[in-house]
Amino acid sequence: MNLLSVLAKVSSMTMISRVLGFVRDAIVARIFGAGMAMDAFVVAFRLPNLLRRIFAEGAFSQAFVPILADYKQNQTPENTQLFVQHVAGMLMFALTIVTAIGILAAPAIIWATAAGFTQGDGTRFDLAVDLLRVVFPYILLISLSSFVGSILNTYGKFAIPAFTPTFLNISFIVFAVFFVPYFDPAIMALGWAVFVGGILQLAFQLPYLWKLGFLKFPKLNFRDAAVNRVMKQMIPSIIGSSVAQISLVINTIFASFLVAGSVSWMYYADRLMELPSGVIGVALGTILLPTLSKHAATENMTEYSALLDWGLRLCMLLILPAAVGLAVLAYPLIATLFMYNQFSQYDAQMTQYALMAYAVGLLPMIMVRILAPAFYARKDVKTPMRIAMISLAGTQLFNLLLVWQLKHVGLALAIGLGATINMSLLLRKLKQEQIYQPKTGWRTFIVKLAIALGVMAGGLFIAQQFLPYRWEEVGGMVRSLQLMGLIVLAMVLYFATLGVLGFRPRDFKRSEAH
Repeated sequence: MNLLSVLAKVSSMTMISRVLGFVRDAIVARIFGAGMAMDAFVVAFRLPNLLRRIFAEGAFSQAFVPILADYKQNQTPENTQLFVQHVAGMLMFALTIVTAIGILAAPAIIWATAAGFTQGDGTRFDLAVDLLRVVFPYILLISLSSFVGSILNTYGKFAIPAFTPTFLNISFIVFAVFFVPYFDPAIMALGWAVFVGGILQLAFQLPYLWKLGFLKFPKLNFRDAAVNRVMKQMIPSIIGSSVAQISLVINTIFASFLVAGSVSWMYYADRLMELPSGVIGVALGTILLPTLSKHAATENMTEYSALLDWGLRLCMLLILPAAVGLAVLAYPLIATLFMYNQFSQYDAQMTQYALMAYAVGLLPMIMVRILAPAFYARKDVKTPMRIAMISLAGTQLFNLLLVWQLKHVGLALAIGLGATINMSLLLRKLKQEQIYQPKTGWRTFIVKLAIALGVMAGGLFIAQQFLPYRWEEVGGMVRSLQLMGLIVLAMVLYFATLGVLGFRPRDFKRSEAH
């Protein structure tokens, strides 16, 4: 199995989802802009989305995948299937309780996560409560979908889970385009789009689970030792993987006290960050966790370290130009995707500043997704938890220092600075314990990357001075053509410079036994 080709396949599937996500956000921005209703939806959707990232894609997969990989390597298929049934039963039991609590306690949850919404006539607060009750079952549906995806990833079926999020974006687009007139208030259409999208994502993966022989009725067994191991591993994993999400919630609380639109500006900027984060970051983490877990199960630490080194280099090679591109092309991106109808030029400028601040932290945010699995694959969940708590404290300190002068931009910058603390401490610990031993050539590698990034950034800055049209003066087609030209120029400058400096795709190939 060529990991580079697998990464390309997973990234391409994720790219389809992210492109549809941009279409979805462009449509939503045109219809709802960045006002009161959109603020309410962002807050309502953020909590179940946060729980999805913590429980489903974060803590659960980090605890479940290494043990499933161990079963796959060392147990019979029958024992592995029984283990999966018991985990499914426990997961459904816990998620049903969480979902019920979320629906019943919706007013308290909105008050806790967006206290600023209670100011004024309380319209934003009431709307957010109604939306939360509709979208909260998404946590049950998407967590089961992610559970199925974890099994498929462990058995090398990476493309299916990578393509699955496409269905949420399709649901958003269909509801926004066709069903908005049938809802009062109109923003409720987006709430039901989330609910239907969760059903579609789960249903899409079930036939593939059946082909692997794992589509069996869940069994609830509180005494199963392996399931209890998963649950015990999840507790510190929840703390470790929830730090970034808790930071987003706290930032939302801060932003809810700022001017109307602040929550939405940060949301749209964060959505643009999701492209490189998902296409590269999530894809790399998805591939690395089961593969690292396999090497940990066979105690092959030489290959373990080499695989981690490969992942870190590939991450820097692909994420750094994305971060520079997002910062330099922030306004063209936002103007092309969002600046229509209800989304004003002022909204575009405010979102631009947030995106530039987010871009500062893009690399450390993605590096954490690679470094943390290096601990999880060895069933060490406590170390990332402790480091995550330190980074959370640092993020909140940066929030307090920056929000007063920089407003929503300071909140966006604080997340990146907190991720930098997290990344630095994880990397230091891996080196100290000699889990990761960097291969030679890192200094030369970084110098060459810096040269290529400088050429790309300089070329983009100059090119923007000679564009034939201002972004505010033309329609979507001309904006798209100009933006596409700038993106192609960036890719040509970056990869051509790397080619001149001696980089070749074959240098990043890596094969693994299936």
